[in-house]
Amino acid sequence: MNNKEKQTIQKEFKEKMDYDELLNCMRCGFCLPSCPTYIESGYDEVQSPRGRIALMKGVVDGVIEPDEEVKRSLDLCLGCRACEPVCPSGVNYGHLLEQARDIIYQNQKMSLPAKVLRKTAFEGLFPYQNRMRTVTGLLSFYQRSGVQKAVRKSGFYNFLPDSLSTMEKVLPEAPKRKEMLSRPRHLKPLSPQKKKVAFFTGCLMDTLFLSTNDATIKLLQHAGCEIVIPESQNCCGALHGHSGEKNKAKQLAKKNIMVFEQEDADYIITNAGGCGAFLVDYSHLLKDEEEWKERAENMANKVKDVTSILVEMDFHKQTLKLNSQIITYQDSCHLKNGQRTFMEPRILLSSIENVSYVEMEDAGRCCGSAGIYNLVETEMSMQVLDYKMIKTKETKAKTIVTANPGCLLQMKLGIEKEGLSGEMKAVHIADLLLEAFETAQTQPV
Repeated sequence: MNNKEKQTIQKEFKEKMDYDELLNCMRCGFCLPSCPTYIESGYDEVQSPRGRIALMKGVVDGVIEPDEEVKRSLDLCLGCRACEPVCPSGVNYGHLLEQARDIIYQNQKMSLPAKVLRKTAFEGLFPYQNRMRTVTGLLSFYQRSGVQKAVRKSGFYNFLPDSLSTMEKVLPEAPKRKEMLSRPRHLKPLSPQKKKVAFFTGCLMDTLFLSTNDATIKLLQHAGCEIVIPESQNCCGALHGHSGEKNKAKQLAKKNIMVFEQEDADYIITNAGGCGAFLVDYSHLLKDEEEWKERAENMANKVKDVTSILVEMDFHKQTLKLNSQIITYQDSCHLKNGQRTFMEPRILLSSIENVSYVEMEDAGRCCGSAGIYNLVETEMSMQVLDYKMIKTKETKAKTIVTANPGCLLQMKLGIEKEGLSGEMKAVHIADLLLEAFETAQTQPV
């Protein structure tokens, strides 16, 4: 980072950072026990929410240079927002982090490979669902054609970092392109109608995790929902917003707002904690744009996680049944800390017959996935995951339930790393609930 870049970054910190929010931090330290990077770094204050806020304020005040140490501290943050619910001052740490990252990444010169990678992902792939389908279709061909087996036998993955080669093993079976294009856009309820909802499909959820989206839709139908699925919706923008691409996130948000405004729906339903939390945050993302702030707030107020609406509609009072087993639940950070949805998944899981639900210690502590964090900050991600697997094994559960695609892949990665793939599985809560509903329908009373 050269002097000109530092000066520009410092100037923009002064102009754009919410100084009142920085001052809200009382330095009390209540956030410290909730911060995974603070704990895993050996209680390094620089890697805590309190420490990072102090660094941001120091840059604004001109007493700290926005150097590589500051950038490194912000990069190493998981963005899990576990510090927010425990903060007595109610500091919106996630908003501060996103703003600081955006200023740094928009003003620091990057290496050519990093620039190409970011441009490809943030501008060329995720904003375009058809391109996501194409990439997923290629993955499907790779998995089904025999190429995957050949590559594995060749020993190619031995040259990759362990986490990447293990990640390749735990990827779900990708759907064919034809499957991704065949879903209807309007579905009627399969029980007396109670609500009309619009379904936010997401980019990864509607490609790599298409079957989980299908399960979610069936659950909503069984619960009594009429469902509309807007065809021109796009990526929520979370990946962009968390990675220093705030303007691109705003563009994606505005398009989604326009699309969902056209639907006369009671709620907008999501099944990915990260997407849902960012949709709720549209009201903050666009708060300074007069034309958009009210529209963003109206959309944000309609967003609900699928577990929340299922409990609201008493789905847990229906007969749900599975084969005898112990299950546990891993909180999605953004579902818990962003959408403040905590009890609903537990209510649903505890209502399943023949199942023993065991609460995991520190279930709300981040698993280390955090979007693309496990790819760019692999060492810290694996440290966080190792702790999570210790707590998972203590429950004696055979099934780990999650509510976010990143968490799901990360927990599958943990199971593979621990050599437990034959004894334990990780599933999305929508898939498990649909299985429980359908099992109850087919088994005699």
